Amino acid sequence: MLRRILPAAPALLLVLGCAGPSKLAEKSEQMLAGGENSRAWELAIRALDRDPGNARARAAASAAGNALTQEWMQRIHALAQSDSLAAAEQVLKLNAFRVGASRYAALGVSPEAAQEEQALRLSAARTHYQHGVADASSQRPKRAYLHFQDTQRFVPDYRDAARLADKAYEKGLTRVVVVPFSTASGGVSMGRDVAAEWRDGLAQRLAPPDAHFTRVLGSAEVEEQMSVSQLGRLTRQDALSLARKAGAQRVVWGSIGGVDARTNLHLFTDVIARRVVEKGADGQTITRWVDVPIEVLSRVRTVTTSVDYEVIATRGGATLAHQHAPRTTSARVVWTTFMPEGDLGAYALVSDLVRAAHPDRARQIETRWKEACGDNTTLQQVLDARRSSRSSGHYEREALARFVAGTAFVFLQELPPAEDLAFAALAGGWQPLCDDLLKLDDVDEVDLGLATAGDAQR
Repeated sequence: MLRRILPAAPALLLVLGCAGPSKLAEKSEQMLAGGENSRAWELAIRALDRDPGNARARAAASAAGNALTQEWMQRIHALAQSDSLAAAEQVLKLNAFRVGASRYAALGVSPEAAQEEQALRLSAARTHYQHGVADASSQRPKRAYLHFQDTQRFVPDYRDAARLADKAYEKGLTRVVVVPFSTASGGVSMGRDVAAEWRDGLAQRLAPPDAHFTRVLGSAEVEEQMSVSQLGRLTRQDALSLARKAGAQRVVWGSIGGVDARTNLHLFTDVIARRVVEKGADGQTITRWVDVPIEVLSRVRTVTTSVDYEVIATRGGATLAHQHAPRTTSARVVWTTFMPEGDLGAYALVSDLVRAAHPDRARQIETRWKEACGDNTTLQQVLDARRSSRSSGHYEREALARFVAGTAFVFLQELPPAEDLAFAALAGGWQPLCDDLLKLDDVDEVDLGLATAGDAQR
């Protein structure tokens, strides 16, 4: 019997999907009679979405909605016997359901149910408030803030929870500064630029709802206090001192390793094919292939470097997180002086005739093209870049953003310098640091072993 029913289910859903409001209302009544309250509700509101004035659908929605809320309250009542906080969470969800359902039906609440719901919410608010007060007293402002926030979720105006939440939040706020990285090459600009990229990326990512307490300070708070010598190589103690002056609780201090670069040159020289379509003397279309010589120069530079960073607590100078990560990137530039004519789609590495007559030669040409220009670079892309380019082919730093984005190639004669490519490899490497800061976000100082008895008033 079950085998007969299951194949029919998709067909039944299809029929219901095409059914009119009255048919949906009728099916809702049948589902409700069978005890399928949720399904009855879904069918009834679907009917009302199609025809808000359908009285039968409105009545079906009212009946299904009230049955659903009664069933929900029974579950809440049973849950409250073992876990009142979980029951209170269900009360909030039930209330949200009622609010959303109000456009379809007026759902009644018995005085007894309303009283039980209020009691559960009040109990949950009281519990979270007490936990918040206890956490604040034990120098755990972050946990206290979260409890006071939960207090207000259950009872918005519960005692002075809002004031205490603001106070706890201010105490728990963790300000982070990212100081310029030291560089093995001694170059000042790359260390500052990488730190700025990381700072901007972190500032966007470390925001509610992902991060409650962590805020990244701008560069001005630190760099205005730095000497010229410190910009090039900042000691750990210098970083801590500057961060403390900026009012930060965390400082990210690190260094960039040496830069290793390897450069390869590839030259593709061959005859490509251009399809020409003409009309003969008899008016018939004639297709022929014309050989066109081309030379494409490709340069590839692969750069490897590394970054080492610490997340340091300004109170006490303890290392809270530390990572060392190698970073690598490759850049490809392609250049040709050949200027295509007409439709770019008419050009091919090999003609259809050559491919059919000499498949091995066709494969050899395609292999040499990929070796020179990359697996994902097509002839049409290079020709389009040639036609669109107004550049002399010399590298300018404005083009670096395209390499950072990971483009297959840039139409240039010159490669970016190794230092610029090292920056490209490092600029997006802030995600592991972000993960470290997120792990620390809601952890109080005392639970990191940083606070002392006198730290409660800070």
